[in-house]
Amino acid sequence: MEQLIKALQILLKYGNPDCPTHCEHDVMMICGINPENVSNKDKEELDELGFFVSDRYGKELFCSYKFGSA
Repeated sequence: MEQLIKALQILLKYGNPDCPTHCEHDVMMICGINPENVSNKDKEELDELGFFVSDRYGKELFCSYKFGSA
């Protein structure tokens, strides 16, 4: 849980959307945060925490299999 909270604290610096997460098919997606606005340093830390950028869902989103809905 600590890693999830740390990742969300990093993402909070880049926005505070009303509906920030969506889980589907064992993938947790972060909505309302544009990965292009996130610094490379924070992207690296997010990657270490289990979040990566994917365009699989029609636009670039931070996703995680580690914190999905399984």
